[in-house]
Amino acid sequence: MSLLLGCIADDFTGATDLAGNLVRAGMRTVQLIGVPAPGDPVPDADAVVVALKSRTAPVAEAVADSLASARWLRAAGAPQLYFKVCSTFDSTPAGNIGPVALALADLVGAAIVPVTPAFPEAGRTVFQGHLFVGSQLLSDSPMRQHPLTPMTDANLVRVLQAQLPAGVRVDLVDHRTVAAGAPAIAAGLDALAGAEGAGCRFAVVDTVDDDALRRLAAAAQGLPLVVAGSGLAIGIPALHGLAPGAAASALPPAAGAAAIVSGSCSAATQAQVARFLDGGGAAFAVDPLSIAAGDDVAAQALDWATPRLGDAPLLVYATAAPEAVQRVQAQLGAAEAGALVEATLACIAAGLVQRGVGRLVVAGGETSGACVQALGITRLRIGPQIAPGVPWCHAASALRSQGLHLALKSGNFGRQDFFRDAFGALVQ
Repeated sequence: MSLLLGCIADDFTGATDLAGNLVRAGMRTVQLIGVPAPGDPVPDADAVVVALKSRTAPVAEAVADSLASARWLRAAGAPQLYFKVCSTFDSTPAGNIGPVALALADLVGAAIVPVTPAFPEAGRTVFQGHLFVGSQLLSDSPMRQHPLTPMTDANLVRVLQAQLPAGVRVDLVDHRTVAAGAPAIAAGLDALAGAEGAGCRFAVVDTVDDDALRRLAAAAQGLPLVVAGSGLAIGIPALHGLAPGAAASALPPAAGAAAIVSGSCSAATQAQVARFLDGGGAAFAVDPLSIAAGDDVAAQALDWATPRLGDAPLLVYATAAPEAVQRVQAQLGAAEAGALVEATLACIAAGLVQRGVGRLVVAGGETSGACVQALGITRLRIGPQIAPGVPWCHAASALRSQGLHLALKSGNFGRQDFFRDAFGALVQ
């Protein structure tokens, strides 16, 4: 069967989020880690998701890696590209969503590109071009204090416009047009791409519920590029005659000790860590200042963890409240603090797997990217969903001959009992 969809995700948790939604809707999906090499074989799958670590990379690097991935996917036969961004549109004034999206649009010759990070099942909706997190505007949510990509403006038209060069315009397809159905959305996109669009290249699309996402998916079926969170994926498999089924998400039985590595400082992950600690879970806190002082924190964490490994999960975490993060960043710098923590947590994750962990949850997009690379994982088989946007996956790893069950959780996803739910959802 030929490839139906080629996806490029700007971080690893976002990639599994997208792949999980495609699998749930019946699309056999393989996730590749990093830019595929030109001669790499194309997996036997309906969709391929290329997971990049490009969300906070330098703009030129993010664009280059995304373009290389796109060329590989197009050579593999993908008729449509899906640039997956975070459901909270995480970015900076310089990008990387705008620069990558424009480079991809130029590559495929897209006259108009629909844009929506909406994922209503996870509480992300777009209305009048503004992104809501639950009942809050994005700019009023805890995302305004994100240590790397603080989101202080909920107006997606304005946010994306600021990342694009002069002469490339962003506009809106509003909720009234979306409510009128797929043909109306398609007509609205065509109008923006035409003479009256006066240079419009990107259209933020209001998407307040799953029906709106399905209408948009149908309207965009013939377009070469979409820019979206994972929510749009729920409407794509059915357009290719695919339906949900257990076979698409089947994984081998799980085995080995259980562990959690958490680097996210999002409000959701803070609550999950607090619930784990309140429940008496075994935990080791990673101190960035100790790492900076030269202490071998990874070795200390592994020495602590080794005698405690078993069926009950243990937690190694650098998750902290915003004020604590700000104090560390003031002393070390934001980039240096983040790099130190990521490298240490990745070393710990690899050490845990070498010591018998076969079921591993990683919380945080940047942390997940670092851990997956340290584990030597190049592709993931996507399995059942734990929570909206977070599936279990199975991967081969040079560090574990039996393979590894892995869940990569975006910092913002999951309810407070996520860590308990995750291991309860995995069949051993």
